[in-house]
Amino acid sequence: MRPTGEASCAERDGPGVVGAGVNGTRKRSIAMKVGYAGSASGVAGQVLDYGASGGLASAVWSRACAVLKGEMSEDTFGSWLAQACVCEDPAGALVLVTPTGIARDWIRRNAWRRITDLWGQTDPLARPLGLQSRVEFEGGQCSLGRAALADPATAIAIADPISSDLPRPAAGSSAGPSGISGRPPRAAGLQERFTFETFVAGPANEFAHAMARRVASWSDGHFNPVVFHGPYGFGKTHLLNAIAWEAMRVAPQKKVIYLTAERFLSSFVRALMDRAGPAFKEELRAADLLLIDDVHFIAGKQSSQEELFHTLAALTQDGRRVVFTADRAPTAMSEMDARLRSHLQAGLVCAVEPADRTLRLGILEKKLELLARQQGFAKAGARPEVLQFLADRFTDSVRELEGALNTLVARTGDGVAQIGLDEVQAILRPHLRGGEKRITIDEIQKATAEHYAMKQVDLISERRNRAIARPRQAAMWLAKQLTTRSLPDIGRRFGGRDHTTVLHAVRRIEELKAGDAQLARDLEVLTRKLRG
Repeated sequence: MRPTGEASCAERDGPGVVGAGVNGTRKRSIAMKVGYAGSASGVAGQVLDYGASGGLASAVWSRACAVLKGEMSEDTFGSWLAQACVCEDPAGALVLVTPTGIARDWIRRNAWRRITDLWGQTDPLARPLGLQSRVEFEGGQCSLGRAALADPATAIAIADPISSDLPRPAAGSSAGPSGISGRPPRAAGLQERFTFETFVAGPANEFAHAMARRVASWSDGHFNPVVFHGPYGFGKTHLLNAIAWEAMRVAPQKKVIYLTAERFLSSFVRALMDRAGPAFKEELRAADLLLIDDVHFIAGKQSSQEELFHTLAALTQDGRRVVFTADRAPTAMSEMDARLRSHLQAGLVCAVEPADRTLRLGILEKKLELLARQQGFAKAGARPEVLQFLADRFTDSVRELEGALNTLVARTGDGVAQIGLDEVQAILRPHLRGGEKRITIDEIQKATAEHYAMKQVDLISERRNRAIARPRQAAMWLAKQLTTRSLPDIGRRFGGRDHTTVLHAVRRIEELKAGDAQLARDLEVLTRKLRG
């Protein structure tokens, strides 16, 4: 294994230079291990010479990096490409090696076409360039075949069949989510990471989780149809994917169809244009389980609504199962056809609530375990203050929460367990800037007073009865969490109180919310309201 990648590649062959001959003997250099900051502030993408071929690879990769750095923002290049390096495997093939699998996947989705174009334009030997994570490269496992390396389009192609009623894959081919035995073949755009095994249940979603399990088990006495509704980013699509995977595992002979609303609309329109409407109807109505994600997008589209209504009616009359997700309850879909809306309400309407702080912490811990297994980390975990910061800062959706964690792992690799809060904030600063809203103590007082049905003036008064003192302490806690004001400044804005009073209030609320579920919910609601 001969690295020709940038200086941030891990040291592979030990110190020194081996075999520095002059008669055609190949000279071999090692890549020195340095931190991310060093590679980002230096010449990004630099490669070390190990001989004539390596010198050429060095020049090609350096030129490609110079172009890429000019085309991307500094944060994007630093996050995903600065630590990548070009290495030569034992067979002599050149491979772009990333520190983590997450970085590899991001490059494959967002930059691989451009990288291979630049490589092909600047490499006079026209050598193919592969893409692997460090774990894959060091284990000698090539994730891309030679044909895929030669054709970047092959590497990023995504199969998108309409249903699970497909021929079984040949032996040795992929058969579903990795690491889960007995999975059926990939179908209908299902995401392999969205299974019941990776779903974290909590008070906000435990009923929806139980109902999803019930549907997937094909148990009798089911409600039909089932509609999961709630804000975006809190697990509805995850549940729908999990139902599909589990239902196909339990009853592989049954036909499961999973569609997004957009896919339903486009397929329906294409069927009409191709005069294949009857075939489209027959395909959907042959399903034993039909799952449609984001059904609210169909509202207002008359022909599509009518087709979905007749499909839903036909399936439910035959005892077939139907599950939908939406961003709001059917009663709130005023633009939807009344007959279709009535049918959606006829089964079980199940809310998926926003994740509370405890659930967000559980999601982070589960995600870290999964990332550790995927990336081959020896230790899964992060410091408690880091997880708490992420859970408190990224409350708008689980997707944003997981995205922040993915960014940390991509930037630090297995060092995520050691990084402190200051470094985390520095890494995530671009993400924090984008969603940050300036919150004032006056806004906190107004929101708290409104929530507890009291007057704002009561919060700054001298009154100390519990009905006022507890909301006042909660408002002080919120001011400490959501603003940059100092304790003395917060105290002054609450009727000229001393900073020790504010400190006592903050500590008291921290103690109480751990055992008082109602107080924890109140703080969660106020935090979300204040952050918009």
